[in-house]
Amino acid sequence: APAKAKKIQSKGNHVELSSDGEVEEGNWEMEEEEDGSSEEMVDDYGASSSEEEELLPIEKAALKQKSDSEDDSEEEEEEDEEDEAAEETSRQKVGQKEEENLDLQLNLDIDEQFKLPTNEEIEKEAAQSLDITKELHLDFPPDLHVIHQRIKGNMEVLQDFVVKREEGRSRQEYLALLRRDMAAYYSYSDFLLMKLTDIFPLPELINFLEANEVPRPVTIRTNTLKTRRRDLAQALINRGVNLDPLGKWSKTGLVIYDSSVPIGATPEYLAGHYMLQGASSLLPVMALAPQENERILDMCCAPGGKTSYIAQLMKNTGMILANDSNAERLRSVVGNLHRLGVTNAVVSNCDGRQFPKVCSCLLWVLGGFDRVLLDAPCSGTGVISKDPAVKTNKDEKDILRCAHLQKELILSAIDSVNAASETGGYIVYCTCSIMVEENEWVVDYALKKRNVRLVATGLDFGKEGFTRFKDRRFHPSLKSTRRFYPHTHNMDGFFIAKLKKFSNAIPQAQKVATPSTVPDKIVEPPPKKKKLEGLKTDKEQKLPQPALKKKRSLQAQRRPLKA
Repeated sequence: APAKAKKIQSKGNHVELSSDGEVEEGNWEMEEEEDGSSEEMVDDYGASSSEEEELLPIEKAALKQKSDSEDDSEEEEEEDEEDEAAEETSRQKVGQKEEENLDLQLNLDIDEQFKLPTNEEIEKEAAQSLDITKELHLDFPPDLHVIHQRIKGNMEVLQDFVVKREEGRSRQEYLALLRRDMAAYYSYSDFLLMKLTDIFPLPELINFLEANEVPRPVTIRTNTLKTRRRDLAQALINRGVNLDPLGKWSKTGLVIYDSSVPIGATPEYLAGHYMLQGASSLLPVMALAPQENERILDMCCAPGGKTSYIAQLMKNTGMILANDSNAERLRSVVGNLHRLGVTNAVVSNCDGRQFPKVCSCLLWVLGGFDRVLLDAPCSGTGVISKDPAVKTNKDEKDILRCAHLQKELILSAIDSVNAASETGGYIVYCTCSIMVEENEWVVDYALKKRNVRLVATGLDFGKEGFTRFKDRRFHPSLKSTRRFYPHTHNMDGFFIAKLKKFSNAIPQAQKVATPSTVPDKIVEPPPKKKKLEGLKTDKEQKLPQPALKKKRSLQAQRRPLKA
């Protein structure tokens, strides 16, 4: 049997005497088991055994997850590199196409002169824009910058057409290209753009279109029935609202720049200290100028901002009849009147066109109203910033339909006013439209159909109304009407006219024969025969006696003809 190894310690070194008699050094120790048997020890450092066998299961899972994540990160890096390479190639393609596109359209630098592109170039540009849009999955064509630059160059040529125009090109060609570019850049229909071109000069038209792309400032009206503007402004400033007075023309308006709290849900709003109302909506009530203890009719009152402002100016005295044909919208009217503390208003639901007939008993009891406010339904071309759908969903039929309704409403409003009122007899007609067919045309129609005249609105600013438009001529007094635009007054587009009724009688329409109504042959009644005793006409002398008697009997029965 082999001898067991013995352990000899010398000067701190471990020495082992083997069975062969050789001495081996090492830095390890001999451990004996309880049964006295010994096992061969192996140094752990640099051991050939795997580390995974000595790790816990959770550590093994962590190592596996780490290795998987490293593999995934490498794959993602490879994919990112491939995507970047694809994007670079697509950019190069787009750059090449844009360069080709810009070569077709002459650069509008200061030193270069604008030249009108041909139809083939425009069609090619549109086709290339469509290809780029499909390739990059864009929702807008990438040539808007080119179109905008072309609009600027076209405008410069049109402003000095004699000097800068291209030889052999007419003004109509420049205008057609300008309308097409503006329709594409600002997303307007051709019909509405033609209407706006008739109203505004070209430089002002661009300003109007640009102003419609920006929302109007948020404005509120102080309810002086419950608070003062100074106190309300201080309370809102303490809540983190940045505001300023609306202007010198308004004593109750405030403009809100920004707010850290919802401006329509503050305790002051819920308490009825103010009303969210556009700046242009304050102007019709200011033009109406209601007096205390008067009878006022608001024919189209929803949502109640103007009605509550009238009650505020009247200090809750007199009587206000708030009418609207839409029963659903009257709910907001009732809610706002209760919240703002209005106590002199009566809410009604009837068609404004039939108001004098339906409410004839009320008019007879009241003796008519002192003042009437008519905020007529319209096409909404003055509030495009609030409703961009107006750009494309209005056509000629919509404008004419609104104009017909407005003519019926303004006649009904005039018939509801008492001309013999000591303090009133006024009608204010307003719309949030800038179309001439809905404004000056309607007022001119009312001047011809009723005993009314135009008076000053009392507003110190605003542009005068049209007295002529294209081939139409309106009454000269339409200069006293006022127009408001978003690009000049920073408020919604509005039209205001103030009428004074001077007689309750309705003028009768005079039938004037026109070439279309005159018949081809005018049948004149036979002249009356003079009865001469003892004289007979030649025809009577030739007739026999029985026929002569029958003719005389028929003449006696015949009635005289009317002229």
